[in-house]
Amino acid sequence: MAYEEFSLLDTEPKAGDPGSFRTFYRDLNLDRVIDRLIGDWGKGIRKYYGYLPVTQCEVAYRQAIYADVKKQAVHDALIRYVEDMTDVDRMREEKGKVFEDVQKAVWHLREIISYCLAYERLFEALTQSNLSSEGMQEFVKILGDILEDGGYRSLREEAQQLMQRLKELRFIITYEKDRICVACGEVPGDGAYAEMLRKKTGGELHRPVNPFRSEAAVCELEKACIEILEKKRPEIFREMKSVAHTWWEYEVPVLRRFDEEIRFYLSYHALQQEMLSKGFPFATPILSEDKTMEAHDLYDIALALASLYTDRRIVCNDFSYQTGEQFFVLTGPNQGGKTTFARSLGQLVYFARLGLDVPAASARLPFFPDIQTHFSVEESVETGKGKLKEELTRLAPMMESHKEGTFIIINELFTTAASYDAKIMGKRVLKHFIGLGCMGIYVTHIAELAAEQDGVVSLRAMLNDQKIQTYKIRRGQPDDTACAENLVSRYGLTYEQLKERL
Repeated sequence: MAYEEFSLLDTEPKAGDPGSFRTFYRDLNLDRVIDRLIGDWGKGIRKYYGYLPVTQCEVAYRQAIYADVKKQAVHDALIRYVEDMTDVDRMREEKGKVFEDVQKAVWHLREIISYCLAYERLFEALTQSNLSSEGMQEFVKILGDILEDGGYRSLREEAQQLMQRLKELRFIITYEKDRICVACGEVPGDGAYAEMLRKKTGGELHRPVNPFRSEAAVCELEKACIEILEKKRPEIFREMKSVAHTWWEYEVPVLRRFDEEIRFYLSYHALQQEMLSKGFPFATPILSEDKTMEAHDLYDIALALASLYTDRRIVCNDFSYQTGEQFFVLTGPNQGGKTTFARSLGQLVYFARLGLDVPAASARLPFFPDIQTHFSVEESVETGKGKLKEELTRLAPMMESHKEGTFIIINELFTTAASYDAKIMGKRVLKHFIGLGCMGIYVTHIAELAAEQDGVVSLRAMLNDQKIQTYKIRRGQPDDTACAENLVSRYGLTYEQLKERL
C-alpha cells in the first residue's frame, strides 16, 4: 500500500464516503453519545463514528492502535501534537483575516514553521515510545520518510531562513516637524525606540511590538512602514511572497488524514477517562471466533452519560449466549429496564465493531457484519399509516436484506395487533432471523414468544420482594403474575390498598 493511502482506520484503502448513520444510531441513543464524544475535537470526526470496519481483521487493527493511544507517553505526545496543530489552525485563521499580500505571506510562513515543528516533535516523541500496533508503527515510519524527503526539507528551510531574515530586519522611525521618516537601520542602545517614544509623549508606553508578530490587522502607521520598507528592501519582500506562493499548498494528504483519524481515537479516550473517573468500567472486548458472546457489568452508556454528574444510580447487568443460543426474548413489567438492556447490547456490539473499548467490566463477542434495530414507532400523521403498518414498513427491509450473522434488536413489535396475530408474526420473525444465523434480542410483552424453541432464551426483568423494579435482567420464564402485581401495586389497587381506602 502506498503511504498516500495509509489510514489508522483501515488496513486497506477504501473508496467513497467514510461514514453513514443509519436507524440504529437513533434507536440505541448513539446520536446522543456521539454528540458528547465529538465535543470540541472538530476536524469533522463525527463521520468516523459512522464508519464501521468491514472485517474482523480491521477491528483487531483498530483495537491495537487504540491500545497504543491509551499508553500514557503516547497519549501525552498526541495531545501535545493536537495543541501544536491548534496553533497552526489559529495562524491559518489569522491569515484569512488580512488582505495585505505581505502580511498574508508572513502569517503563511509562520503557519508552515508551526506545522513542521508539530510533526517533528510528534516524530521524536513517538520514536521513543513503546508502540506495539501495526498502524502506529507504520505511521511513524511514513512520518520519518516524509521528514527526510527533500521537498519537506526545502519547505522547512526556506520558511525558517526567510522568517529569520525578517526578524533581523530593522528600521528607524523619525518624527519631526509633522513628518514621519522611515529608514533602514537600527537605533543604538537597548530600548532606544521605547525611550524615545516615552520622551516624546511624556507617558508610560506598552512594549512596542513587531507588526509581523502582533495581531493580524495592522494600523495605518504599520501599513505605511511596510510599504516604505518594501521599496527600500524589495528583494526580501519579493522572496517572501515567492516562497509563500510556491508553498501555498504545503500539507501532505496522509498527514492531514492522520490529523483527523487520531482525533477519533483521542475523543473516545477523553470520554472514557471521564467516565472511568466516575466509576464506570470499560473493557477491551475479546473477539471470539465462534458464537460466544458474554459480558459482565454491561450498562447503557447514553444513560450513564446523562447521569454522570447526578446522584442517579445506573444498574449494570451480566449476560451470556451459551452454545446454540441465538436470541434472547426479554419480558417483564413496564419500566423494568428491558429497553435499556436491549440498547446496552446494541451499544456493546457497536463500540466493539468500531475497535474501541466497550462499556462493561469484561466482554467477549464475535464479529457482527451488521447491526439492525426495530424499535416501536407511533402512527404517522404525514403518511396516514397506522402503527402496525409503520412497523411492518420498517421491518420488511430488515427481513429482505438476508444478511447473515447480523445482530438484531427488536423492541416492542406488533403491540397494536391482536395477541394471537402478534404471537404468530413474532414467531415467524424470530424463525427468519435465527435461520440466517443472526443473534439478537426481542423485547416483548408476548409471553408465548419466550416459550422453549431452538435458539431462543427467555430473559425477564426482575422485581424485588416488594414487587419493585430492580432493573436487573436474569434468565427465567415470563412471570405474568409479577407484571400484573407490579401494575396493580403502582396504581394502588391491591386488595390491601382497596380495603384500607374502603
